[in-house]
Amino acid sequence: MPWFVKIEKGVIDKATFDQSVPAHQAYVRVLIAKGHQAKTGYWAERGGGMLLFWAESLADAEAIVTQDPLVQNGCVKYELHEWKIVVE
Repeated sequence: MPWFVKIEKGVIDKATFDQSVPAHQAYVRVLIAKGHQAKTGYWAERGGGMLLFWAESLADAEAIVTQDPLVQNGCVKYELHEWKIVVE
């Protein structure tokens, strides 16, 4: 299954953003349980982050991303890319 990456930038204040974090974390746990090998985190300098996961196709990856509470609650703007690994 291909890897996909959602690179995101926060677009709201931190206090409001933080209200959606528990739902986002729960969503990522669901993705992990479904076999998507999801990893999520934020940049050390704050203001953005990344979700890395497996999906069957770009269309499936887009569907996964649009269900993320951070996206649904308008917390982030994002780019979605298929990641081609060249060395493992």
